[in-house]
Amino acid sequence: MDRAAQNYQKYCTLCHGADREGGAADYAPSLKSKSLMSTMPLNFLASSIGFGRPNTAMAPYLADSGGPLSMREIFTLASWLKYKAGHETIELSMDPIEGDLKTGANLFTQKCAECHGKKAEGITAPALANPAFLAFATDAYIKYAIGNGREETEMIAFKKQLSDEQMNDLTAYIRSLTSGWSPEPRELSPYPEPKDYVSNPAGAQPDFSLKQDRYVPMEQVAQALKAKNRMVLLDTRTSSEWHNAHIPGAIPIPYYISEDKVAKGLPKDDTWIIAYCSCPHAASDKVIDMLRKKGYKNTAVIDEGFFNWINAGHPIIGGTPK
Repeated sequence: MDRAAQNYQKYCTLCHGADREGGAADYAPSLKSKSLMSTMPLNFLASSIGFGRPNTAMAPYLADSGGPLSMREIFTLASWLKYKAGHETIELSMDPIEGDLKTGANLFTQKCAECHGKKAEGITAPALANPAFLAFATDAYIKYAIGNGREETEMIAFKKQLSDEQMNDLTAYIRSLTSGWSPEPRELSPYPEPKDYVSNPAGAQPDFSLKQDRYVPMEQVAQALKAKNRMVLLDTRTSSEWHNAHIPGAIPIPYYISEDKVAKGLPKDDTWIIAYCSCPHAASDKVIDMLRKKGYKNTAVIDEGFFNWINAGHPIIGGTPK
């Protein structure tokens, strides 16, 4: 129990909050919510932690995927979360729910798209078209969430607005978004060595214009990379996310690193050190704060974050080259 509590504080508070209240970053859900924690089976919760939610800020924490936790630690953490929530488990049916997809699609546009996105990609609410979510969420789990909402969030209980048949239609539509997913461990890339931390070591110093003495526009960083300017890029997301995809030359310095190790191997001269994350600031702010505390001056955070970097068409790499 003590180890699970320590792991929660180390890896989860950044987004889910120190007291599991949710909303600290990335619209992470409350892990105290009765409707969530009473209906999410232990294996579903553990899988969500272990395999993450692809294409969202929820990274995989399983060691086989490049994360920091063993499967045993993940199940211990999931068990601790269920225990701390203190809600009696509600057994839901495993049977599929049938409904009219066209009606469900219309209802989704009317009731859900504003927060979950037109394509269920997630905006200020979780991505419902996420294959990892749909691989583990049963139809009854989805319908229960629609009907009962999520306490302490903006997700209202739609059973006051929709009939049982309409909730079936909406559930069937969300289920239809399943695109297939398999939690197979990928071949992991070797971590960079300190001699490779500086990108373009012979390059000129970049000229960055910071906002609030901290945030650098991604276009300036992209231009500096194109010009082969000298800098260090820090990927402050989980190490598993770095394995999946990262900006070329970036080294993994995850937000949960200890203060005594954060600067190991980094040059302490006038070289710019630029951090980024998905949030777009929470994880990278934490690492930059630690470095500035140690006297590193030329430090900044990519203002728009990694997802906007991808959407803008800037280069990324990932996996083991073959």
